Amino acid sequence: MKFVFILAVTVSFLFAAIDINNASANELVNLKGVGEKRAASILAYRKQHCFKSVDEITKIKGLGKKFLEKNRDNMEVGACE
Repeated sequence: MKFVFILAVTVSFLFAAIDINNASANELVNLKGVGEKRAASILAYRKQHCFKSVDEITKIKGLGKKFLEKNRDNMEVGACE
C-alpha cells in the first residue's frame, strides 16, 4: 500500500505544470523550446512583471503563439513572490 502511494505522488510530480512565476531556470528548460537563454529571459521578465496568465509569456521575445500552444497545458501561474 505504501508503494502505491509513493508511486502516485511521484507520477503526479512528473506531470505537474510548471509555475512560470516561481520556477527556477532548471525547471523552465523542461518546457518545449526553452533552453538556458530563454529561461534567463523569462526570469528577467519576471523580475519586472508578475505573470497574471500564461498568455503573457508571449510578451517575451522569441516566445510566441506557437510556443504557447505547445506548452499551455504544461504551464500555470502561481502567486508572485
